[in-house]
Amino acid sequence: MVASTPQIAAPSPLSPPALVPGAAARWSRLAGAASALALACVAAQRPGLTVAVVADEHRAYRLEDELKFFAAADLPVHHFPDWETLPYDVFSPHADIVSQRLSLLFRLPSMGRGIVIVAADTLLQPLPPHAFVDGRAMAFAVGERLDFHALRERLEAAGYAAVSEVRTHGEFAIRGAVMDLYPTGSDQPYRLDLFDDEIETIRAFDPETQRSTDKIDSIRLLPAREFPLDDDAIKAFRQRYRQRFDGDPGASAIYRDVSRGLPPGGIESYLPLFFDQVSALTDYLPGDACVVELGDVATALDSAWRAIADRYEQRGVNPERPILPPDEAFIEPATLKSAFDALTGARIVDDDDGDAVFAAQPVPRLAGADVAATGRALQTFFESFEGRVLITGDSAGRREAMRDWLTQLGLAPARVEDWDEFTRGNKRIAVTAAPLEAGCVLTADGLAVIAESQLTGARPPAKKRRRAPVRDPETAIRELTDLAPGAPVVHQDNGVGRYQGLIKLAAGGVENEFVTIEYAGGDLLYVPVASLHLVHRFTGGDAETAPLHRLGNDRWSKARKKAAQQARDTAADLLEIQAKRESAPGVAMTPDEADYAKFAAQFPFEETPDQQRAIDEVMADLSRATPMDRVVCGDVGFGKTEVALRSAFVAVSSGYQVAVLVPTTLLAQQHYQSFADRFADWPVRIGALSRMRTSKQRDTLLEEMTDGKLDIVIGTHRLLAKDIRFKKLGLLIVDEEHRFGVRHKERIKSLRAQVDLLTLTATPIPRTLNMSLSGLRDLSIIATPPESRLAIETFVSKYDGVLLQEAARREMRRGGQIYYVHNKVADIERKARDLAELLPEARIRIAHGQMHERELEQVMLDFYHRRFDILLCTTIVESGIDVPSANTIIIDRADTFGLAQLHQLRGRVGRSHHRAYAYLLTPDDVSMTADAQKRLDALASLHDLGAGFALATHDLEIRGAGELLGEGQSGQIQEIGFDLYRQMLERAVAAYKRGEVPDADADELMGATEVEFSAAALLPEDYIPDVHMRLVLYKRISAAKDGAALRQLKIELIDRFGLLPEPAENLFAATELKLQAAPLALSKLEAGPDVGRLHFGKASKVDPGTLITLVQADPKAYRLEGDAKLVFFRDMPDMATRVERVAELLEKLGAPRVNETEEAVAG
Repeated sequence: MVASTPQIAAPSPLSPPALVPGAAARWSRLAGAASALALACVAAQRPGLTVAVVADEHRAYRLEDELKFFAAADLPVHHFPDWETLPYDVFSPHADIVSQRLSLLFRLPSMGRGIVIVAADTLLQPLPPHAFVDGRAMAFAVGERLDFHALRERLEAAGYAAVSEVRTHGEFAIRGAVMDLYPTGSDQPYRLDLFDDEIETIRAFDPETQRSTDKIDSIRLLPAREFPLDDDAIKAFRQRYRQRFDGDPGASAIYRDVSRGLPPGGIESYLPLFFDQVSALTDYLPGDACVVELGDVATALDSAWRAIADRYEQRGVNPERPILPPDEAFIEPATLKSAFDALTGARIVDDDDGDAVFAAQPVPRLAGADVAATGRALQTFFESFEGRVLITGDSAGRREAMRDWLTQLGLAPARVEDWDEFTRGNKRIAVTAAPLEAGCVLTADGLAVIAESQLTGARPPAKKRRRAPVRDPETAIRELTDLAPGAPVVHQDNGVGRYQGLIKLAAGGVENEFVTIEYAGGDLLYVPVASLHLVHRFTGGDAETAPLHRLGNDRWSKARKKAAQQARDTAADLLEIQAKRESAPGVAMTPDEADYAKFAAQFPFEETPDQQRAIDEVMADLSRATPMDRVVCGDVGFGKTEVALRSAFVAVSSGYQVAVLVPTTLLAQQHYQSFADRFADWPVRIGALSRMRTSKQRDTLLEEMTDGKLDIVIGTHRLLAKDIRFKKLGLLIVDEEHRFGVRHKERIKSLRAQVDLLTLTATPIPRTLNMSLSGLRDLSIIATPPESRLAIETFVSKYDGVLLQEAARREMRRGGQIYYVHNKVADIERKARDLAELLPEARIRIAHGQMHERELEQVMLDFYHRRFDILLCTTIVESGIDVPSANTIIIDRADTFGLAQLHQLRGRVGRSHHRAYAYLLTPDDVSMTADAQKRLDALASLHDLGAGFALATHDLEIRGAGELLGEGQSGQIQEIGFDLYRQMLERAVAAYKRGEVPDADADELMGATEVEFSAAALLPEDYIPDVHMRLVLYKRISAAKDGAALRQLKIELIDRFGLLPEPAENLFAATELKLQAAPLALSKLEAGPDVGRLHFGKASKVDPGTLITLVQADPKAYRLEGDAKLVFFRDMPDMATRVERVAELLEKLGAPRVNETEEAVAG
């Protein structure tokens, strides 16, 4: 019953009055988390849907966190997301946001008990009519008949985009009898296999590996956009556009793009031109839905409407992009308020006057000037409050810290997992981990909830997340995935030229596909696709200065020979270093398996495949008695810290100490917090050594390290000082190695031979990368992003005030924050004034390295807790604390930063499920160096997630590859390219390991067999239409190291594109023969209808005795032509026979078939 006067017993948030749609009862005195608790309880009582409307998107996310803590497990909580764009924006919402919205819109009309959260300004965005969402939905089941051509038209009409490879929501691809599609609202894409016109199988597949997983019976498809793009819709749009706007419609880019069936960025602002009538979210709600308004929703709607009107005034002057007035482009606040009159059951207000005045009080002020004062205030609270108290920590580590502190105060708290466990129990005081900003006191119920921030000041909360292929560091360079026409490539026999694309040529009546390479003087070389193992990307210098060789000139052979000699010498040095490393006394660390499994299980996310592989590699290294030296390269936020945590656990549980070395005090604090959180439930002592500690605290720490009382110590370069002594140091973890100077690196190097070394980096500097790829240091790459992590949209632009306003306001509108990097302390105050003039509504604070440590820490924590909007800072934030709500970064004079630094700064944003934006501001082109321009272009082109490794290879190109064992930045690598040099080095090392001395002759170091069988051996265009994809697959097939890899590739192609056509089967057969011939070091295999030839290279391994015996035994069938060729005569009418005859001959010469070799190895 609603309490209308103070005399009536006030309701409790645990048993709120029933909601009556249209009653709009005012609920007051719901302090802190009490409003979320009351909402969870009232929604649980109702059979129908409860809609929570809040003032803005920031509050929506906060409420979602709170509700998920308080709501029972069987009460679903949904969030209808905002477009996350500005009114009349030139950007469209991300496909994943559209997918989430459409999925919810489809289910809303029939949704039962549960809660849907929506922000007031999101309600102003018009929606398609329900008939569109419902009518465009499609369902497919195994056994159904399907016309691919008609389906393609339906999919395109529903907004799906035809692509060559499906990666994200709203895409489809058709390849022969196989269709891939990623339905809106689905968690995974699907692959449909047809037999004739019947669906034979439907399988889910992984968008990263493109390999299929589970079979399913049926799927449902929703439209991919919130508007149609079929012929009728385009016709209706054009007609309405001409009626609505004067002048020549052809002058408008919007009109032209829609006419061509292309949705331009920001088309959502023109949604009313696609439909006779648009809908509001209130039109989708089921009949028994009831609205609860939290805060002043009416004022929020009016404020958002004024912002729309202001944007209309700014934007309404562009004749190329005319826009609809607000009352046509958006839902008016009056319309929504009218709908709310019939739907609103309660309004939660901030004042004390209401129809229901709840018995919920705010938590009294407890945070004192210091910890002792806070403790006294808390004890006073316990004396005056007789009920039960739940204290929440922001993470497991903070929960344990709270528990320890409360125990010291003599309060003995229990640990509970969640709200349900607390309410069912009877403990007087309990602690839990929960994302609450403020608690509440429920006097009548004898319960109180106190959030950590109300005791200690703010701390960063922990977030959960979760998503596949292994990225081989070498193939990242070797594969031709990012090759554009004009890019330099290296052909092993002919040198450096420019790639010009794929071309089909007929030779001897057989059509095959060739890669075209242009050399100096315009000469063209056509390389058969089966010989693509001879072609590599040129890495080692930039594209413009890459040497261009002339065909038939000896410059290339000289350069290659010189490089081969250097590879031989370097290989000897490498093996010497490796031998020293392996003979050095190390320690084998083996933790208790049950303890380690328990520790690993406490990781709150699912490991990505790359991350798991990196963990396994580190665990294997630690278990060996030789010192580990491994670099883990992973983009910012991809889970490198967890690899460090697991290795630290193994070291500590094996009885050793761990040192974690970081470049900045802020990062030391963040790592300290991460380690404290993860080791909260373990008897492990952790300390942080930094300038934030007093000298007395530092002395105590140093003493404990020396005595072995401290298990893990985290610190800056102070850890490398000569006076630092560990009792039993076993593992050194170095984060962001590129931030340390040469002197510090030398000190790390001296430790490397004695302890296990683990280096974490987002962008390894080129020499580190060079060493890792050459086997001097081991390399693990984490290239798989966590689920829901979106790539960072990167823009390179001249300084523009209007652009800055848009970028900042777009971010603030969705409840986010902005980093503004200005790397000059001298005029940072003036920059703050300029920004305040541009953005008067924004709250701006400054952070730089010359500030006092504690002041700097406070600014960063205030930024974390959203107490201001824009952090104007120097590169001090490069390795700062994670701020998931900051998703826009603006970097002033980006041309003055190095590539690793830019990548690291850009990685400050995009740490949540929101689309992140990075704006790199530059002066005029004339003021920038060519290298700076290249760095910015590289960063803008590699906005993919996991780009850190690729960026390091770009840096390798920009700066030139560092020589392996010297500090020089040039060498033979620049003449022949890093990849080819690395291959030579690999072969030389392998020869030494076999006990052979490699000949300095380059050909021996590079051997590869060419296959020519007078039959089409290619991937036909009608099988794989995309040129770029064919090129990549040709390279992968050609580079397969053994029969198993080749078989896996064949399975993948059949899985993705359907059964192999004959030319593709021929290509695989030729490659298998190439692998079989490799041990004999033959230069070429030829076979035609009645004759074949085996060409011997200079370094051929064919036994002369076997050869002579073969010829003498059957002189009619075999003939030697000098010492360079063996000719054989056989009836070989087709490709299959040729393959079989050549395989038989190779067997006779001592090269077993690929399959047999593998079986022997397996056996």
